[in-house]
Amino acid sequence: MKIHQLRYVHEVAKNKLNISTAAEVLHTSQPGVSKQIQLLEDELGLQIFQRNGKRLVGVTEPGAIVIDLAQRVMREMESIKRVGDEFANVSTGTLTIATTHTQARYKLPAAVKAFIEMHPEIKLTIHQGSPAQVSEQVMSGEADIGIATESISHFDEILCLPCYQWNRCVVMPEGHPLLKEKSLSLEKLASYPIVTYDYAFTGATLVSRVFHDAGLEPNVVLTAIDADVIKTYVSLGLGIGLVAQMAYDKERDANLAMLDVSHLFPASTTYLGVRKDAFLRSYMYDFMQLLAPKFDKRDIERALKLS
Repeated sequence: MKIHQLRYVHEVAKNKLNISTAAEVLHTSQPGVSKQIQLLEDELGLQIFQRNGKRLVGVTEPGAIVIDLAQRVMREMESIKRVGDEFANVSTGTLTIATTHTQARYKLPAAVKAFIEMHPEIKLTIHQGSPAQVSEQVMSGEADIGIATESISHFDEILCLPCYQWNRCVVMPEGHPLLKEKSLSLEKLASYPIVTYDYAFTGATLVSRVFHDAGLEPNVVLTAIDADVIKTYVSLGLGIGLVAQMAYDKERDANLAMLDVSHLFPASTTYLGVRKDAFLRSYMYDFMQLLAPKFDKRDIERALKLS
């Protein structure tokens, strides 16, 4: 068994069984990948992948276990490499952050600017997605740090640190009837078409639970992951927008009115998440402290040891 064979298995599984794509990522040939996987299967005495002719069509039961273990090996190798970089290449490296659009657009800029000034030679990459996608990227090792609300705290393998709390507001065009209401209620919100985040009503999230517990079925007519997209469609008259308060700016969104609805929903907590088994370089701790100043390196190291 060779390390590169495990890497090939891992990359093929990661690329949805597409050997050609995996070969491109690995900078090798498709026949080479297929041959090495076959050699590994022969050595183990089992099939990792199900085949239809030469095409991979699925993963066998023992294959799923092998793939999971191969992924762990890849993460451990990355951690070992980081140890070397930490002591041999102190000023260089990469940092990949996975987060939602709202956090990337409205909360991260100050921390990112300060980090780049502090570590100009570190290559910083930001991936945007839903909270579930953020969690998956941290779990798989694609992202070093995940920043999201709710779902990222549901994984035992991820250490989550609370960064800050936020609540919601509704935005609407000037002159909207809702602006004439003396008080806002869930019933009144539910009586209008709603444009909101696509993950707000896809499961047992805080917003969906609040409406459900009140016995209400909101009329969600459009969803998006991007608060700016939501506000664009609100401007077109498709409905009222239910967004994070941080996503509304009085000057930038001068064409929209805003009403606070924090009395209708409990505050949400945005978490900073890292894999518990990952080796974190010093500059990663620096970024986390910029985003959550109440946690320093010692606090995070202590939390990792206790997790």
